[in-house]
Formats: sequence, C-alpha cells, structure tokens
Amino acid sequence: MAETKSICCYCGTGCGVIVTSDGARVTGVRGDPDHPANRGRLCTKGANLHLTVRSDATRVLQPELRPSRGLERRACGWDEALDTAAERFAAVIREHGPDSVAFYVSGQLLTEDYHVFNKLARGLVGTNNIDSNSRLCMSSAVVGYKTTLGSDAPPACYDDIEQAKCIFIAGANPAFAHPILFRRVEAAKKSNPDLKLIVVDPRRTDTAASADLHLAILPGTDVALFNGMLHVLLWDGLADFEFIRAHTEGFDALKATVREYTPKMVAQICGVTEAQVVQAAQWFGQSGATLSLYCQGLNQSTHGTDNNAALINLHLATGQIGKPGAGPLSLTGQPNAMGGREVGAMATLLPGHRDPANVEHRAEVAQLWDVPSLPERPGKTAVEMFEAVRSGEIKAIWIACTNPAQSLPHQQLVREALEQAELVVVQEAFAGTETAAYADILLPAATWPEKEGCMTNSERCIGRVSAAVPPPGKARADWEIAADFARRLGACLGKGDLARRLFYYEHAQQIFDEHRAATRGRDLDMTGLSYAVLESQGPQQWPYPQGAQAGTARLYGDGVFPSSSRRARFADTRYRPAAEQADARYPFTLLTGRLRDQWHGMSRTGLAARLWNHVEAPLLEMHPLDLERRGLKAGALVRIRSRRGELVLPVQACADLRPGQVFLPMHWGSRFLSGQGVNALTTNACDPQSHQPELKHAAVQVEAVDLPWQMVGLRSGDGAEWMEKLRPVLGQFPYVTLGLAGRDMEVMVLRAAATHAPDAAALTALEQLLALEDGTRALSYRDARRGIAKRLLAEEGAITGALLTGETAAAEWLKDGMERGLALSEVRSWALAPLAAPPSGQVSRGKVVCNCFNVSAKEIEAEIAGGAGLVELQEKLKCGTECGSCVPELRRMIEFSGAESCKN
Repeated sequence: MAETKSICCYCGTGCGVIVTSDGARVTGVRGDPDHPANRGRLCTKGANLHLTVRSDATRVLQPELRPSRGLERRACGWDEALDTAAERFAAVIREHGPDSVAFYVSGQLLTEDYHVFNKLARGLVGTNNIDSNSRLCMSSAVVGYKTTLGSDAPPACYDDIEQAKCIFIAGANPAFAHPILFRRVEAAKKSNPDLKLIVVDPRRTDTAASADLHLAILPGTDVALFNGMLHVLLWDGLADFEFIRAHTEGFDALKATVREYTPKMVAQICGVTEAQVVQAAQWFGQSGATLSLYCQGLNQSTHGTDNNAALINLHLATGQIGKPGAGPLSLTGQPNAMGGREVGAMATLLPGHRDPANVEHRAEVAQLWDVPSLPERPGKTAVEMFEAVRSGEIKAIWIACTNPAQSLPHQQLVREALEQAELVVVQEAFAGTETAAYADILLPAATWPEKEGCMTNSERCIGRVSAAVPPPGKARADWEIAADFARRLGACLGKGDLARRLFYYEHAQQIFDEHRAATRGRDLDMTGLSYAVLESQGPQQWPYPQGAQAGTARLYGDGVFPSSSRRARFADTRYRPAAEQADARYPFTLLTGRLRDQWHGMSRTGLAARLWNHVEAPLLEMHPLDLERRGLKAGALVRIRSRRGELVLPVQACADLRPGQVFLPMHWGSRFLSGQGVNALTTNACDPQSHQPELKHAAVQVEAVDLPWQMVGLRSGDGAEWMEKLRPVLGQFPYVTLGLAGRDMEVMVLRAAATHAPDAAALTALEQLLALEDGTRALSYRDARRGIAKRLLAEEGAITGALLTGETAAAEWLKDGMERGLALSEVRSWALAPLAAPPSGQVSRGKVVCNCFNVSAKEIEAEIAGGAGLVELQEKLKCGTECGSCVPELRRMIEFSGAESCKN
C-alpha cells in the first residue's frame, strides 16, 4: 500500500491527511500528525473521505454534448467536446463581444486551476466576467479586511486559540462547520478554565451551548451589538487610545456614531439584555488577548461588510491585533477560497491582492502575463452573472467545480437563467449535481485525491495537494481542461500564438511559479515558496518572500498596515435591518446553517451512507410554542413558502430557536427532495459593497399540509447508485425525500406523501425501480380499498428491499434491520403488519451521535439515565474519543437529559 500526504477537500481549516491507496483505489484516510492545522485529528467528514472516492456512474467519466436543447447528451471525445465549446464561445464573442461570456468557478479548485481560469477570462477573452462561489461565503470578509486593515489578509492564526484569554465567536458554528478548530477551542478552555468563550448566534447551537456567554441576538443585528460593545469599551475606559492615535484613522467619526448605541438601545434592537452587552464588552476589552472567529453568519448579509468591519473595529479600539492570542480571524467555508482570493479569480479582484478598478494594477498584471492590457469594464459578480444570463446579456457560461443550481439563492431565477443561456458548459466530477442536468457540454474533471497543486487555508497557510490515485475514465485536471480550451479558443479567435504563449503549461508547478511571481512585493509576497519548499518543510503561511526562512504567523504586530496611509481605518458602521423582515403574510424568519456530517451541496458527502446517520432527512426546526399555537405535531408535514418558492417538509420541535424563527440546513437541494431545494426560499438581495447575497435570513410562512397517503421505499446495496435510480420519483409527489442510512451495509431510503394513492401502474413502476418485482423472493400484501400495498424482497435469506405504501408504521425498524442484514425468517410473521414498534428482540437504534464508533442516541440516553457523565460515556461507549465531533452534543445530552431540545 502507498501513502500520500495531502489536504482535506472540505472546509477552510485545511487539515492534513494521509491517503492510503493500492495505486488505483483509495483504501483509507487518516489525519497527518505533522500538519500544523489539525495535528493528526480529522472530523467525521474528513475521516470518511475514502468512502467518497468512486469511479462508477456517480462520476462524470467522459465528455458529453448535445447538438441542441431538447436533445439528450451523447458521449464524445475530448477533441470534439472542446472544439465545439471553443467554436461556440468564439461565435458568441465575435457577435456580441467578450462580455457576452462568463466563467463561474469555485473555492474548491486548486490555486493552479484558479490561475488558469483567471488568465483565460481576462488575458485571452478580455472580460472581467469571472466569479467564484466564494462570493457566496467570503466576499464580505474580503471587503471588511480591505476596508479596515487595507488588504484581504487575516492577521491572526490558529495558534492564537491556545494563547487567547477570550475567544469571541460570531456568526459561526465551528462545532459543526470547523470541528477540528473547535476541538482546539475546547482543549484551550480545558487547559485554561479562566478563558472566556463568548458566542453570538441567534440559535443555541452546539458551539453556543459550550459558551460562558451566549448572546442569542435577533438575526441581522450584529452591527448594533458590536457598536454597543464599542460604546461600553469607551465608557469603561477599555480602549487603547495610544494605539488608536499611533496606528489608526477615522476614529472620531465612529466614536460619534456609537455614542448613540447605549446598552439599553442595543438590547432592544438585538433582543438580549443590557447586562449581556456590557459583559461581552468587558470580557472582550479586559482580556488583553481576544481572538474573534467568525463566518457566514456575518458574511451572508446585505450588510455583511459592515458586520465584519464593526467587529474589526473592536480589535482596533482595544489594540488587540498582531499580538499572540488576539485579532480577527475569519473562517473560510471552502478549502481554497483563500487561494482564489490570492489569485484574484473573482470579478472584483486581480492577482496579488490587486484591484481591477485600479489602472496601475491592471497594467502590472498585463505586464506579468505579457498581454497588451486587461479589460476595464467591471465584471459580473455571482448573483449579477446569473441575472445577466437570464436577461440574455450573457449568452454563454462556463461553470467549473460548483453547483449553482443548488447553492445560489432564488433558485427559480437561476434555473431560468440556465435554461435561457445559449450555451452552458459544466466542468464537473460528480454526475448527479443539479447543475449537470443543464449542461450542453459536460466535461469530466478530476477531484480529490486525483489532483496536484496547492491550497491556502483560513490562516494564510499554503499546503501541497498531492494525487494519490489517477482520475477515473477520461477525467482530467481542471487546469488542464481550461488551458486546452484556451488554446483552441485562441485559434478560433485568431489569437492562436497568444493562446499558446499564455497557456504553455505541462505541469502544475509551472502555474504555481507564475502565480507566486504575481505576489512579488505585495503584502502576500510568497516568492520564497516553491513546491520543493512546501514538500520539504511542510505548509507555510504567507507572506513568505524570497530569502525568508519561515512563514509569518501574525500580521501587523508593528502597527503598520497595507493602506495608503499605513494606518488601519475605523469603519463608521451603522445598524440596518436584514433585507426581509417577518410580517403578517410571512411571519417567520428562516435561518439557514450547516449539519455536522454534511458539506455544502452534498455532491461528495452525500455518497457516504454513514454521513447520513446523524441527520437522515431534511427537517424544518420550529420552536415548540409555535408548533402548539399552530396546532402542529412534531413530524407533521408543512409547507414552507417565501416570496420566491416553497418546499414541503416534516417539522420538528426545537427549543434552540426563539419563537418566530425556523431553521433549515443549507445542504438540501433538489437531488434529495421534491422542489428546488432550500435555496428556492432564500433571497438574492446582496450587500452593495461585497455583492454577497443574504443567504442566512428570509421571511417565510409555515402552514400545515394534508398529505394523508404516505410511502417508504428501502433498498440495500450501493446506496448512492440506488439514489440515482430513484431520482425520477422526486417530481412525482408533493413530498419526496431520498437519503441513505447504514454503515457497513447501506440502505437507500425513499419517503413520499400525497393526497391520495397513485394508480396501480405507478406502484408497479416503483417496484420495478426498486427491483422488487421478483415474485419468487418477495412477500406481498395489498388492500386496494384502503390504498395499502406492501412488498418485501429477501435475497440469500436477508431482507434487501421494501416498499410500504398507504401504511408505513414498520418503516423505521425495517430500515434498522436491513442495516444489519436482518433475516426474513426472524420477522416473517409480522414483517408486513402495521407495527410501529420493532418485534421482540429487535431494537430500533435511532440517530447515530458518534459516527466514529457508531454509537446511537438511544444507547447514550440509556447510559445517561443510569447516571453516566461524559467521562463514563467515553470509557464505556468510546463516543467522543476519536474525532471528537460529537463531544458538544454529548455534553448537551447530559445537560438536557430531562429538558426539551431538538429531537431528530
């Protein structure tokens, strides 16, 4: 077996991994003990990466194209696919100009991929219409840093977690979204009980439950809170006026503004107490070493830039920046969003932290690339780009390594845009993504762990990504595809010599060397880095200029900032409400967020059954009082409707929300449920500075829906393959979900509901989709008068399939049994009976809390009922002793063993 060091492809923590392979197949993954980000630890997602590496029909294995809309795509070779793409792009450019095409790329690309796409768009085509899905997660952080500190450079580092005396987490749930970093927070708190942990979040998340102080502010009121805290800092004499005078500007204007933000006023706006506002400010200011960690809760807002800047104001006012344990540190949501920012592969950026609106910066990049000039006209950012596609302003769009038909807000608009476009090229690894269905040309891309290059994590740490296995089928590296297309497009546009000169690359290292040259003399100077340095010395933080012997852990320790005045600038931030407020018609505020074991649109994590065991299906969380007021019961189906779209889902009681708020995880797209997914509900209103959409908040209505006929289908085997086969069912019923369950034995789970039973032909078709039609191995029961039909399939004595329609009481225990190979002989007498409880001797386990050791909630609850605490649970059940992702939930289960909380 071979071992290859690489980096996890999920969040921006940037954990090091060691991949075990047999040369063609990945057999295992473990944490890299030498990597500074994780020191050998992995969360449940990272620890199960090997289960997502596939070479079957779940992957795009060969190029495909269709001659015209309405026709099915057919397989073709690379030459035909790229020649067709080049000819059609060139035709659009010749007729409508370079701004009639666009490129939408991804924070999951490697730095080298990003660089080639940026050069293709700006250097060859001559358009600034290139943007990244990082626009959806990090652009407010970018503009916040630039507005206050002069450049997009997080000044703190992970090691500050252990040195902080106060950790301030705002708009982030790292217990779920960045678990390995949260393990470090927990460890720091354990080693220093005096460390104060403050969490700002409308919900009582696992992160918030661990806090010494939780400020459950009303959604979108962050600026008011931060201004109120600054008011207290000034009033209590906790500001560092020497630092303010020596190293900042703009303070007087902000001071005048925050004079109005008294604790009383802020408490009224934010829905917290005056004492909480004062306590948060005092702990922040008195600590001398406060580290702020923040993410999408601040960024995904129509005033996300101000949210970021207002928080950074607190660090500037107290001089808590550039010191051990102190400073603002934005947590990136994607593994290489930071690399994309370095490369400048977004409409509002240029390489090396340059600005496309700056004529000198454009000239510098043009000289670096040896092109006459760069385009001057501003490019379209993500939401603008798809609006322009829908209006016909953009005719052709190239989408790489991202899934806008799931992740962008206002899905109706996005899908209309993709249908309206003259040409949609999708460069993708996973065949089942929602966007792939709209591709006129579909190109097979390599993905983790099949690629070579670099990524940069949240703390500016650049690491090498190494390929452990070759890509399957005809898949190629993203930069290879882009460069090959560029050379062909150049020939079609009469720029063949230029294209060959620009895209000369034979291997990824040439691209990285070109990228680092663009940083020379800039604040992120990395000219001292190379593949050789990264491979011999490990990951390194920029700046790392030529001649340096080590990276730079913290920035601005000398009080000098990369602005024209060399000073940091206070931003005069003022509170503005969220874009959509609850009203009589839409009385609830919808909040979105993450699940612990899933990631983004689930194109990868959705392939691994064990990552579904913590949360098996989409559910709407609602406060118990709201359920009671509306006469709803937990588990009942409801219709959630916004001004843009609607979904039908089960509702569950959750006391971690305020009354008047509901919560949906962001991951659920139309691959897993009927409708257009969670983002059918969200608004495309954007921050005017960062152009980041307000994905976190929307106004919705929730009403009961009467769908009395219900169905559950179960099939063991390769769960991901069965899900693909059952996708046609998603459009057939008002409520449908597809999911997985199990561990060593996978089970596909189909749930559906309707007003009445479908006809016999439809049920027969479902049985055929589930391959249950073999009468010699099946048990059947049918009651046409009551609309009930049931069928079980047994293979080699074990139940491997089931379809329960009209009456589904036995679904849960059948599913649990199939996960462990339940023999039909054990349950033959009652297998088709309406039994909600499992038969004697069979135990329904419920959701899995500890993925590492497959420990269920019921097992844990039984031990807690017997008096077990965390130590006893870890000793007896081993839960929480491996990756630690379940530790916050274990603590909550112990704390709330007799109280009402979320019930999955």
